[in-house]
Amino acid sequence: MNNLADNTWSFDGEAVPFFTLPYTTRMTVIRLSCGSLWVHSPIRLNEALKQQIDQLGPVRYLIAPNQLHHLFLPQWQQQYPDTQLFGTQGVQDKRPDIRFDGIFTPGFTAPWQDEIQQLLFTGSAVMEEAVFFHKASKILIVTDLIENFAPQSFTPLKRLLAKAAGILAPNGKMPADWRLSFLFHKAEARAHMQRIIGWQPEKISMAHGLIIEKDAVAFLHRSFSWLNLKQEDVQ
Repeated sequence: MNNLADNTWSFDGEAVPFFTLPYTTRMTVIRLSCGSLWVHSPIRLNEALKQQIDQLGPVRYLIAPNQLHHLFLPQWQQQYPDTQLFGTQGVQDKRPDIRFDGIFTPGFTAPWQDEIQQLLFTGSAVMEEAVFFHKASKILIVTDLIENFAPQSFTPLKRLLAKAAGILAPNGKMPADWRLSFLFHKAEARAHMQRIIGWQPEKISMAHGLIIEKDAVAFLHRSFSWLNLKQEDVQ
């Protein structure tokens, strides 16, 4: 458990193989003002992790931010049957066996909106992702929107593959295949990123790779330079 800020933690999970690369995983947990927990991209739940979670507060919301993050949701629902699960349309289409309580849409009104802002990053036919910003801690929470793997996470050959995909720290980006799918929708993606930068995050907690501990806005400008962002666009 890593304490990111007051009432905000991250938990590192096991590596999951994806396109031959070992994807390290991370879950972000926020304790809301009511004392209950908001859990982003749940990792595998074991007894040790459950004990840590239960010490923080009662689990109230589970977040499946995109269609790739669903493996461990049934575990959490079984252990915490009173939780509410929210996810994108893509993950709900992929997992009809799981009960969802709400779908992320561009106009979705979240029960946590007073404390956590959100945006549905659209414009690609490949995948949509719900992105979040915790106001109190100024932490941006993303899943695959940015991947920023430590070089030592990979063997030399796989390190080259990760670098080619643009997901190697300290220059992590959206994976190349997803990035290419915005070829004819860059204006939509640019508008989303302008809003995200407008939140003025100070840190970035991501599901895959090294957390950005400082200068988050500068990192976002570098990471999304492929959108041709201009400084005056995000004032």
